[in-house]
Amino acid sequence: MTSRRTTRARRMTRRRFAASVAGVAAAASMGKNVLAAQSPGFRLRYIVASCMYGKLPLAEILPEVKKTGAKSIDIWGLRHGNQWEQVVDMGAERFGEALRQHDVQMEMATRWGGPAKIVDDLRFAKQLGARLFVTGFVPHKDELRKFLEQAKPTVELAEQLGVTLAIENHGSNADEIKAFADAVRSDRLGVALAPYHLPQDPALLAKLIEALGTRLKFFYAWQHGRGCMTKLPKPQELEQMPGRGKLDFTPLLTALKKIDYQGRTEIFMHPVPRGIPILPTAAEVTAEINRARRYLEACIEGRSDG
Repeated sequence: MTSRRTTRARRMTRRRFAASVAGVAAAASMGKNVLAAQSPGFRLRYIVASCMYGKLPLAEILPEVKKTGAKSIDIWGLRHGNQWEQVVDMGAERFGEALRQHDVQMEMATRWGGPAKIVDDLRFAKQLGARLFVTGFVPHKDELRKFLEQAKPTVELAEQLGVTLAIENHGSNADEIKAFADAVRSDRLGVALAPYHLPQDPALLAKLIEALGTRLKFFYAWQHGRGCMTKLPKPQELEQMPGRGKLDFTPLLTALKKIDYQGRTEIFMHPVPRGIPILPTAAEVTAEINRARRYLEACIEGRSDG
């Protein structure tokens, strides 16, 4: 027969165990709160580039969007993808039905040619629901005045439509990007920043982000890795993705937080050749985007388990 003293001791042991479990839980919760305090209110707002899936049909791509932590899609056209052409063939009404079916928004489109050449595309993108339109490229310093003059009618149209134009830094350097941003006079015109096209120096990139401030309208989570112009073994090609190449994104994300960046972030790379998915199947593409997203979120929270 168990003595009263033994029973009382067991009860005390259970209480101590329960208290210790509660203490561990509280400590874990406190740890999460500390991580949250490192980036209060700051989270990356993701969008998915349709061309990451090559030329797969939108019927296969749209179900993947929300699986990546995004709510919206960036529609790309030839030669990187062909979803813009798919949308044109479908028409705005059928495309809108497809978006609603999968609870996805089309927030932006990417079309090359520069502001002076995308007037009709801009109108159509607005009809589809886009609020952002990326085109290229940030001009060299000696071409800046001419670029802005030629872009003026399209910028005025963007202002009327309530659409923002973001110009990618393709072939330009940090000084030229800052000069462009300083010369811009419309809140509807700014920079789509692609680290891929710049020196892979985290401090330089972070400083540029801070200098751009509200002129930064779009951010590619994209590093140079081993480049995207020559066919490489797939693991080497994937080094363009966050967390695979050598670029430490933590200073970049710290800078984004410092300027309270509220624009969209696109996890991105180019495959070789253009127009193919970055990995063979839609499910594999989605998994790779999510791996990169975990890395970025670990950088924000100061963790190393991304």
